[in-house]
Amino acid sequence: MRSPDSIAMMNLPLQPLPFPPWLTAVLFSLLGFCLGAIPFSLYLARWAAGRDIRQIADGNPGATNAWRAAGWPVGLLAYFLDISKAVVPVLLAVHHFGVQGWNVVPVALAPTLGHVFSPLLRGRGGKGLASVLGAWIGVSIIEVPLVILLLLTPLFLWLRKSALSVLLTASLTLCYLLLFHRDPAWIVLLLLQTLLIAWTHRSELPALRRLLHLP
Repeated sequence: MRSPDSIAMMNLPLQPLPFPPWLTAVLFSLLGFCLGAIPFSLYLARWAAGRDIRQIADGNPGATNAWRAAGWPVGLLAYFLDISKAVVPVLLAVHHFGVQGWNVVPVALAPTLGHVFSPLLRGRGGKGLASVLGAWIGVSIIEVPLVILLLLTPLFLWLRKSALSVLLTASLTLCYLLLFHRDPAWIVLLLLQTLLIAWTHRSELPALRRLLHLP
C-alpha cells in the first residue's frame, strides 16, 4: 500500500497496536470521522468576523466561505485545518501503526465522511475537497496529492467550474493510478471519494449538463 519513497520520507518506526489489523483500522476510522466532523471553517469565521458562513454564497460551511467571510488569513487557516484533520489520523494509521491494504480504505475515507456528514452540523457539512487532499497526503505523502494539485489548479483556472474541474481531476488521477500503481485499494478509495465529492457538488450538476449539452 505504501510506496518505498513515502516510507523513506517519513522514516517513522512502525508501532502496530496490540489488536487485529481490522480493529486498528476501525479505531482510526472513528478517530478520523470525529476529527473530520469538526467544522473549523464555521468556528473560525464566527470567531473572527461574527458571521455564519452558511448564510454566504452557496452556504457551504467550508474554507472558501470562511475566506469570503473573514478574509484570506482566516481562509488559509481554515484550509490548513481542514486538510490537517484528515492528514493526522491517516498518516498515523498508515505510516506509524502499520494499517495496510484494504484497511486503508475506511481509514482514509472516514475524515471526508465526517466532514460531509458532520453530526455537529446535523449532517450538513462541507464539500470535502480539502479532507480528500489531506487523506491522500496521509496515504502517499507527496505523490498523489501533487498529481491532484497539478491537475486541479489549471483545470479550475481554465474551466471556472468546480464540479467539472473536480470530476476531471478525479478521472485523470484514476488514470495515473491505473498506469503507475494498480493498487486495487488505492483505486477503490479514489472511486469512493469521487462518488462522495460528486454528491456534495450535486447542486452544480444541472448546470454542468447544460454546459456539456447533455440531456
